[in-house]
Amino acid sequence: MPHPPTLSLLSGFRRAAALAAFLLVSGAASAQADTEESTPPLALFMSSGLASPLETPATETPTPPAEPDPADDLSVQELKSAPTLPGTIDLTTETDDLWQRIRNGFTMPNLNNELVLYHQQWYQNRPELLRRIVERSRRYMHHIVEELEKRGMPTELALLPMVESAYNPMAISPAQASGLWQFIPSTGKTYKLEQNWWQDQRRDIVASTAAALDYLQNIYEMQGDWHLALASYNWGEGAVKRAMEKNAARGLPTDYSSLTMPNETRHYVPKLQALKNIFANPKLMAALELPELLNRPYFATIENNRPIDVTTAARLAGMPVHEFVALNPSHNRPVITPATPLIIPADKVEIFQANLESHDEPLSRWQTYTLKPGERLDRLAPRFGISLVDLKRVNGLHGQLKIAAGSTLLVPAGRGEIAMDEAPVMPRLPQIASRPVGKRQLQLAGKGARKLAKTERPRVGKLASAGQKPGSRMLAKRTAGKPAAMAKGAPRTPAKMVRSGNGRRS
Repeated sequence: MPHPPTLSLLSGFRRAAALAAFLLVSGAASAQADTEESTPPLALFMSSGLASPLETPATETPTPPAEPDPADDLSVQELKSAPTLPGTIDLTTETDDLWQRIRNGFTMPNLNNELVLYHQQWYQNRPELLRRIVERSRRYMHHIVEELEKRGMPTELALLPMVESAYNPMAISPAQASGLWQFIPSTGKTYKLEQNWWQDQRRDIVASTAAALDYLQNIYEMQGDWHLALASYNWGEGAVKRAMEKNAARGLPTDYSSLTMPNETRHYVPKLQALKNIFANPKLMAALELPELLNRPYFATIENNRPIDVTTAARLAGMPVHEFVALNPSHNRPVITPATPLIIPADKVEIFQANLESHDEPLSRWQTYTLKPGERLDRLAPRFGISLVDLKRVNGLHGQLKIAAGSTLLVPAGRGEIAMDEAPVMPRLPQIASRPVGKRQLQLAGKGARKLAKTERPRVGKLASAGQKPGSRMLAKRTAGKPAAMAKGAPRTPAKMVRSGNGRRS
């Protein structure tokens, strides 16, 4: 999609500044938000006639109109640059306002040009969009800020998922970049993000954040400049390096603003700076009615050593399934494998522990099943009380009825209709409202820990080393009271949602 002119807008913005200042001081809101959304994602575990997908908000990435007229809307305010902060920042000062904590950690040099003003106007004219993004970020922002501070990295980077994915962990680009931080598959593998039949860690909140910060640190150390590092994150460090070498060979400057680059990358850093300008200004945030964020952990991470259904985990935590999935979005199947941590709202941990200790039923209604010679899916499905459509859907199979003997499937354990009734669908993401309190990470103790750590039957315990190929593993329900082991599987591409932008990572 074409981007706006970059030179003719500046004078229009400056003419608008005085009026904008008056509007903001008087408490007038910016122009109405543009609520256009792209196609919602497919349900992760849809079962025809059994469950309907909950709509997930589209990932909104600011893509300007082809020929904007700055005279049409005068709500932008040309902000002064944020002050240069000292190299050492006192992060020990407590504040209940997470936004203030983020402001205290702003250390990137400011970028001031007409593109920044353009994108700031774009966002200010869409306050409803910004509110949705902030509401989605509520679950994840505190964790990201904590990780940035541990590494001594600029807290402007906590705003980067707003540019990348609008803080939607289910966002996926046409280039197959996925998650909050929009890793393409190859870069995800480079940074140890598992992408297999069971899960895609590019969507995992904790793992993808660690990988993104590792990547950003690496490219910053290579280039010594955050604007160049951000351009590399969007365009690829190799492409940025070649552009710098080309300029150097011509005797031209090699800073971010001097490089020849694709339009998407040219607009990438200005978008982040525009967001920084907005969130650095409490009065502007108030005028836009942007939500406050509490400076406390939203979730805790609990070790898990036993297969557990997504629905069971949500029930034990006393929370809706869609809320659980919003915190645990990496799973491709309705069952969570052993050694996969569970992320629970911090104020639900004690409830989860107590319910787990008193839970005497199997934690999973699914088991793995190895196909015998001559077995077909259409004959196997009735045996486990599940329809052929649902059996194929749960296992990510398309079309084929006959699978090679020795392939492993996921099938119901017990009554198939119960498992499918409880198979989760992808929820609307901005619906978690649990109040965040308590610690961020813990180990379960006592009976609850013993339950999750209980050794499973070895009948399918060697699947992890079997190197199964895509489509060779299916879920089948196990018989009641006989839990089957779950293992890591072959690569699997999740249901996708298209967002604007390419989200390149190379």
